[in-house]
Amino acid sequence: MEQLTKLSTFAQDTLKGLSANQKFLLPKYFYDDNGSEIFQKIMKMPEYYLTDCEYEIFTHYQLEMKDLFVNGNAPFELVELGSGDGLKTKILLNYFVEHQVDFKYVALDISRQSNENLYKKLKAELPELRTEFKTGDYFKMMNELNHDSDNNKVFLFLGSNIGNFLEDERHLFLSHLSDLIQPNDKLLIGFDLKKPKDIILRAYDDPHGHTRAFNLNHLVRINKELDADFDIESFRHVAQYNGQTGETKSFLKSTKAQSVYIGALEKKVHFQKDEAIYMELSQKFDLDTIHQLAKKYGFKVEKNFTDERNYFVDSLWVKSL
Repeated sequence: MEQLTKLSTFAQDTLKGLSANQKFLLPKYFYDDNGSEIFQKIMKMPEYYLTDCEYEIFTHYQLEMKDLFVNGNAPFELVELGSGDGLKTKILLNYFVEHQVDFKYVALDISRQSNENLYKKLKAELPELRTEFKTGDYFKMMNELNHDSDNNKVFLFLGSNIGNFLEDERHLFLSHLSDLIQPNDKLLIGFDLKKPKDIILRAYDDPHGHTRAFNLNHLVRINKELDADFDIESFRHVAQYNGQTGETKSFLKSTKAQSVYIGALEKKVHFQKDEAIYMELSQKFDLDTIHQLAKKYGFKVEKNFTDERNYFVDSLWVKSL
């Protein structure tokens, strides 16, 4: 028990996941600096339709978003949860700066390297843009923002991040967001919509091997940070999609019977041939479910922005009084 209390949260979560009957690893640990870099490659590949969809939405609706974000002449803060490389967000930032909107962009990300890279890009490309960069836990940093500033805020939670939570995790996340977002402040949140299986699987098991590398990087991180000896090449990436439930699941399957020693845990983990580690859920939604979620957590849907193919929606929610 004394040893467990000394373990990092990463180590404790790894121990819990790899000790379960159905082994699992938590997706929040995908995004170390290397994982974030791999994910940038995923977002740029043609099979990963989500980036193109949001890029199209932001390009087509930038004027309408400006009008909906701005409350009269009052300044506001555009706060992005998980800013990454800011590829899509820069469409709005450029437009808002060009039209002299009174706002500040606040980037919150778990990766310090991602924040540093984005800071350099924005400083070079939009030197007049007012920015603030925070690295760490979203909720802690949101709470700090609420105490530091009374300005209206528009929060961005883009991509398909909300779909990566299990149902109970999604409930906790949206409950916490609802507690922290002030009445009349807004949340623009991305939802990947249900669609044919072949489209989904090309994005989540791509021919370039980026999604495989992204999942395997979690094992690389365990090797590096927890002194483990995973043989990375003896695990294969598998993606599955259920069109009825909208669940897309990713696994790493052991290609042989093997044992892995994790030094920081002083534990040996055994794998049977074809035994799977459950890595990630990527939930797909429909519009009715999105409206139900908004209402359940104290928001009202102000506008759903969709791409031409209706693959994706960025849903603008307003916090109720």
